[in-house]
Amino acid sequence: MAIRVLIADDHAIVRSGLGMLINAQEDMEVVGYAADGKEACEKAWDIHPDVVLMDLSMPPGENGLTATARLKETAPDIQVLVLTMHDDEEYLFRVLQAGAAGYILKSAPDLDLIAAIRSVHKGMAYLYPSATKSLIEEFLQMVKNGEEQAKYEILTEREKEVLVLIAKGFSNKEIAEQLTVSVKTVESHKAHIMEKLHLRTRPDLVRYAIKKGWLDFE
Repeated sequence: MAIRVLIADDHAIVRSGLGMLINAQEDMEVVGYAADGKEACEKAWDIHPDVVLMDLSMPPGENGLTATARLKETAPDIQVLVLTMHDDEEYLFRVLQAGAAGYILKSAPDLDLIAAIRSVHKGMAYLYPSATKSLIEEFLQMVKNGEEQAKYEILTEREKEVLVLIAKGFSNKEIAEQLTVSVKTVESHKAHIMEKLHLRTRPDLVRYAIKKGWLDFE
């Protein structure tokens, strides 16, 4: 089945261009358009797309960052790919914290955007190369300070497996099936991981896995 995409951008010409690009793909279909974050959430709740392509800045209505956080809280199975002009790590971390599965610049080539949509639809994180660089730099600084190694060593091998699968977007049930354990066991592992790493949310786990180099960026 085609990947069902909802496009949220405050510029009509941009929405139209993205729609033509996405509809030209054999495995994709644009199922709706929104001009601001509020409309994006309302339409996403109504038509339940696989992926929302969310512009970060959409004045004067609700912006993409706020809409992403609200959408992920109410419909966590919908993947959000943020499209932005901002090549800045401050925006990157705010996007991940809001729960987005991916981040790509508006200046990126068309093929990269299409690849990003396919990646987040599969449950993988997608960060544009420049964004990946900033995360790697932060990770290296943490290693230099001795922070990351200490955290890594306190996880068991099974906890590391569970962490990676969570960060890749698998549900507790799917992880249980892959590891041949109960859902209750997966939940227990997740609780231990959160406690050991002093993390609170799924985006925190995604960022941690990215810094460890455990996720794909194809």
